[in-house]
Amino acid sequence: MTDPQWNPAAQWNPPPQADPNAQGEPPTERPPQGQPPPPWGPGQPGPGEWGAGPWGPGQQGPGPWDQGPPYPAPPYQWPPPPQRVPWSVTPPPGTRYDRLARTALHRWWRPIVGTLAIVVGFLVVSVVVGLVAAVVSLLAGVPMVLEGTQIFADPLLTLGFNLVLIALAIPLVAGAAWAVQRRRPGTLSSVAGRLRWRWLLRCVPVALVAVVLGEVAQQLTFLATGVSTGFTWVGWDRFLAPLIVILALVPFQAAAEEYVFRGWILQAFGAYLRNPVPGIVVGAAAFASLHGYTDWGIAYVFGFGVLMGWLAIRTGGLEAAIALHAVNNVFAFGMTAAAGGLQNALQQGSVPWQSIVGTIVQFGVYAIAIVIIAQKRSIQTLSR
Repeated sequence: MTDPQWNPAAQWNPPPQADPNAQGEPPTERPPQGQPPPPWGPGQPGPGEWGAGPWGPGQQGPGPWDQGPPYPAPPYQWPPPPQRVPWSVTPPPGTRYDRLARTALHRWWRPIVGTLAIVVGFLVVSVVVGLVAAVVSLLAGVPMVLEGTQIFADPLLTLGFNLVLIALAIPLVAGAAWAVQRRRPGTLSSVAGRLRWRWLLRCVPVALVAVVLGEVAQQLTFLATGVSTGFTWVGWDRFLAPLIVILALVPFQAAAEEYVFRGWILQAFGAYLRNPVPGIVVGAAAFASLHGYTDWGIAYVFGFGVLMGWLAIRTGGLEAAIALHAVNNVFAFGMTAAAGGLQNALQQGSVPWQSIVGTIVQFGVYAIAIVIIAQKRSIQTLSR
């Protein structure tokens, strides 16, 4: 049965007892001497087991289980949004040039798909350039011959179109590095993530000296063996226009070949292998296979590719290789144009053995000089 005298409020929060000595005033708690008065008023319970609050007489305060929700009070602190992973990532510090494609996002299929994309892209670009050549032929009234390496009846126009076509490989390789391998295209240039122009310009005069010394050694060998080169000067009127085209376009053509054979191929193998030798050899072999040289010419082109690959790793980038390649090609095309043989500038075939003497001198002078200068200049060879 329920006790009619039981009152829950009185049990949990009993009313204050009247003071028999008081004159009709409500009882008041007096703070101990030396302490400030409590903040609650007469008849209100102070903070005890249940905590303080604005409740009045006979009202129960909050218990220890009712201290509020577990989440923070408004404004609510929402968790931060997930961090977006950048599209392109950088290689880890201390990475060698041929290993720059080995990033955190590297997957076994990326170099293969990238290579296929470059090949297909170059075929598409070739078709587009061919259509442009046809339009130019109609508008300029220059007939197209399409015989061997010749596109137009004008050999200078043919040379210009071929150089532009090869130069277009640069954006294809850079696009494959960014879109397929998800890395900065600048990592194709050097371990610094960009083309180091100062270092490139320092390599140009060294390349010029090496090429000239190699040509002198070659001509002396021809003279010593009784072989005549048959060089004849055509005059400035026929040489000036080809010289302008050669100086304007050949550096881009040479750089494109370096980005493909010493940049992409070398780093594609480096994404799988720690040893750079297979990448250097395959890149040099691919470079030689796309040239039309025979006998000693094959040895020259293959040796050139091996040296350029070694220098790319030794100096941490393509600058030294681009410098020698560009100077060598400008000199070769320029000599052909100066002799009046511009129509044969793109034809490649047998190379006499006397040329190998000049090649050895050129390669030796350039390699030794570049290594010494790179050490003195403390050229960066690893990523940071």
